[in-house]
Amino acid sequence: MQDINTMYLETADIETATADYASRFSGAAGEFFLDRQTEITLSLLRDLPKAKILDVGGGHAQLAEPLVKKGFDITVTGSDDSCRTRLDQRIAPSDFDYCTCDSLALPYADRSFDVILSFRLLPHVTRWPALLAELCRVADKCVIMDYPDKRSTNIFYEQFFGMKKKMEGNTRPFTLYTRAQISREISKHGFCQPSFLPQFFLPMVVHRKLNNRTVSASVETICKIFGFTRFLGSPIIFRCDRLKK
Repeated sequence: MQDINTMYLETADIETATADYASRFSGAAGEFFLDRQTEITLSLLRDLPKAKILDVGGGHAQLAEPLVKKGFDITVTGSDDSCRTRLDQRIAPSDFDYCTCDSLALPYADRSFDVILSFRLLPHVTRWPALLAELCRVADKCVIMDYPDKRSTNIFYEQFFGMKKKMEGNTRPFTLYTRAQISREISKHGFCQPSFLPQFFLPMVVHRKLNNRTVSASVETICKIFGFTRFLGSPIIFRCDRLKK
């Protein structure tokens, strides 16, 4: 474990790499969430087979595991040595690389990786512009991330967070962003307008309480058909590509 005196400025990924956090994605609802997340991510990587990928703060193994199975070259970073525990439990050591480092000062040269991934991190950092800048620096082709959008049922986040906390138990505060905020910040680093793909229309807490994959999938399919998810869905996965000179 890292000495408390040498901790980095942004360490939210330590919690997302724990067994307690993983429990939020257990059961039928959790399986539904992760399958949807993987489906969208793989669709965004369709034009980059076998890409060299850096998964920043990916100790939760939510994407590293399925991407390794698809043959991608995966390196995962964490802000503490403990962040590789779940990775070691789920992926053979020879199938991925791991580095404990500062997510705001990655130990890699500019454009070292084809793709930079970062999931479950942006909503929990305070220096988010610095994080985006660093991810863009080491990305050669594109950056793919997720975040909770303000243009969704999250608009009631502050009023209902206490209720959500009681219902879920181990939830934590998070920051909401707009598509305009993300686009403006990304454009500063030589990247194009992101493609935004919302995951769900209903709040995830509702699906957790239903805990019925069939019902959740049916409801979300209807919301997608009628365009609700496209305009008001969250969390959003986005991909932004480096502009060609």
